[in-house]
Amino acid sequence: MLGKYSAHTTLPASNLQRAKKFYNEKLGLVPAKEDPSGIFYKSGNTEFLVFPSQGAATGSFTQIGFDVDNIEAEVAALKARGVTFEEYNSPSLKTTNSVAAIGSRKAAWFKDSEGNLLGLVQM
Repeated sequence: MLGKYSAHTTLPASNLQRAKKFYNEKLGLVPAKEDPSGIFYKSGNTEFLVFPSQGAATGSFTQIGFDVDNIEAEVAALKARGVTFEEYNSPSLKTTNSVAAIGSRKAAWFKDSEGNLLGLVQM
């Protein structure tokens, strides 16, 4: 049924202009389209929507993940732009220089200006 359709993520923003500035200045993303429903961004072959919301993001789980080729290089580039990465040190998840090894994958997480938890993953 739904397997033939594309899917996209939607991320809430309590301050849409602040979010737009974060996605542009910190992540280097340019809006693909803006309308009353929010700001659409393209990343690779996918798109996501940052929409105005009165609700608050919990940031307690990954809401969108970006597949990257070299996670250490992407983490360094984003840190140079002022992005602060989450650091974890628990029995089930530990980061070293902001990157966690999860089996054969590597992952890193950061929050956007609205508190949404975004992830990078290298497969």
